[in-house]
Amino acid sequence: MKVIPLGTSSGKPTLRRNVSALAVVREGEWLLFDCGEATQTQIMKAGLNPNRLSSIFITHLHGDHFNGVAGLLSTMGLDRRTRDLTLVGPRGINDYLETLARLKILFVNYHLDLREFGPQRSAARRADSNGMAVVHEAEQYRVSFLPLDHRVFTLGYRIEERPRPGRFNLERARELGIPEGPMYGRLQSGHDVELADGRVISPSEVLGPPRPGKSIAYCTDTRPCRAGVELARGVDLLIHEATFTAELAEEAREFGHSTARQAAEIAREAGAQRLLITHFSTRYPDPKLLLEEAREIFPETILADDLIEVEV
Repeated sequence: MKVIPLGTSSGKPTLRRNVSALAVVREGEWLLFDCGEATQTQIMKAGLNPNRLSSIFITHLHGDHFNGVAGLLSTMGLDRRTRDLTLVGPRGINDYLETLARLKILFVNYHLDLREFGPQRSAARRADSNGMAVVHEAEQYRVSFLPLDHRVFTLGYRIEERPRPGRFNLERARELGIPEGPMYGRLQSGHDVELADGRVISPSEVLGPPRPGKSIAYCTDTRPCRAGVELARGVDLLIHEATFTAELAEEAREFGHSTARQAAEIAREAGAQRLLITHFSTRYPDPKLLLEEAREIFPETILADDLIEVEV
């Protein structure tokens, strides 16, 4: 997986930074988290193919995280998209989209699987082993959420790949006389193969122990909270807002945000491998101050910038 921040500014865009949106790119598809205005322009700049967008996850309905949704959905309609699209977020999205459609502003001619959630989380498919609500499941990964602590109902997300097969032992496969080619792929996919002499080889004979999948947590906008720690528990990459420096901690609390120091403390407590800070107040033309503050607590911190690529 890799992460591409498409917008890293808080509240409004600047000449250097668009408002909140972030792409998580996987094999043959990508997922979009938040969709502020002009996100579709950032998608083009990043070289992402909208036809490979499989799902959109909205944290909350403040405009800098949501105002780009209708435009993006309509553009994909104009481009004659045929692939189903999943849209996940707080309650209110359906009312908004229905209003735009009634006014002939929204154009969606493909299947949109809309899943709305409120504080009760009753519509979630199920809970995972950590008690998080599972809102989307695919063959190779799942996405879960917990409510964060903002001024309005806000979802924080965790993307977790399923365990991957162990590494293929080429030397052992040759010792067993397995011919190179499609049989290798079948074994790596977890299927038995039968050799020409009648022997049946199981995957366990040539694969090492299963490897854990990669994991990402996405937490914005929020005050520091227990849910943020749980979402980030042991992840390979925590993406967390860092709207202000510590000297504005009271302002951050008042408006439902976190400082760079607080984001780093969340990463440290959760045992995250790395921290990507984003959602910077426009009062910081150069957000290196935020990076320095976070690294004092959590050295493995990266400063998000629009359109950079971060391997997970």
